[in-house]
Amino acid sequence: MTVNIAMLGTGSIADDALAPALKRVAGANLWSVLSRGRDRARAFARRHGAAAPAPAHDSLETLLADPDLDAVIIATPDYLHATQAVAAAGAGKHVLTEKPMATGVEEGEAMVRACDDAGVKLAVGYHLRWHAGHRKMLTLIRAGGVGELRHMRAQWTFQAPDAGNWRARRDTASWWSLSGVGTHCLDLIRWVMVPVCGEVVSLASTISRDVWSSPNDETAVVSLRFASGATAEFCSSVLITAPSRAEVYGSDGYIRCEDTLTRRGAGAIDTHQGILEFDVADPYAGEIRDFVAAIEDHRKPEVDGREGLRNVSLLVQAVASGGARFDAQQVP
Repeated sequence: MTVNIAMLGTGSIADDALAPALKRVAGANLWSVLSRGRDRARAFARRHGAAAPAPAHDSLETLLADPDLDAVIIATPDYLHATQAVAAAGAGKHVLTEKPMATGVEEGEAMVRACDDAGVKLAVGYHLRWHAGHRKMLTLIRAGGVGELRHMRAQWTFQAPDAGNWRARRDTASWWSLSGVGTHCLDLIRWVMVPVCGEVVSLASTISRDVWSSPNDETAVVSLRFASGATAEFCSSVLITAPSRAEVYGSDGYIRCEDTLTRRGAGAIDTHQGILEFDVADPYAGEIRDFVAAIEDHRKPEVDGREGLRNVSLLVQAVASGGARFDAQQVP
């Protein structure tokens, strides 16, 4: 079976990561492309070898009307995800959407409901789960390699040149650093912690918007407590260039990941017992491979819409709880 997949959006994540990854997945075929301009869609389709007889579209309706199309990858700005996913589900197409899946809980719920009603898969693209080193780390943790999980920390930042990015605007996104990279940190933490520590039971955050005066977060520091009493924290920012890191601490040891929170599948991982060796592999190919397998095997994707919705809900709570101002002179 070959799953014909359309790419919705022709930005950098589609061009540099998702389309090249599609070529590496057996049973997956880039079929067609949607962009705001037909010429840009044509150029993308030529560059990546889209296979449809007429692969370039500037209309979602005409793209979805293709009976030979099986699925879509949504790689457009956040505010378009819900509308495009609901339309794709209505046309009977499976959906893999970039993260975060929506700009709010109601949008995310509409996506889940539409895909459930249509009987199609809904997956969310958290590629860090398919980093070969992270998967090896998880196997070690599940085998008791660090003892009982106690704490996890993640940091992923980048330096924006200005506030011109669409994520900095409230009409196109609900978050900036949290949408770009913080949501990945949160998913990585949930992937490691929730199965053994239970759900998040409390959350606190500090949000800063003071450099570019964006309506969305420029830096976010979020702390979490799980049902077991274990804790976690992550920092995302568009203000600094710093190494990406993830750290796991247990009752009997630790794991530290350096520069593994990137688009690449590289970096280094060390533990209290030494280096954790792994082979570098394309994590985007891993997420697409899982999506195709979920379609073929009639199972849930590893990161389904309901898990994506939990992530969105926590992002909403993080912004709601962060950034409060007070008069320091009045603090005793």
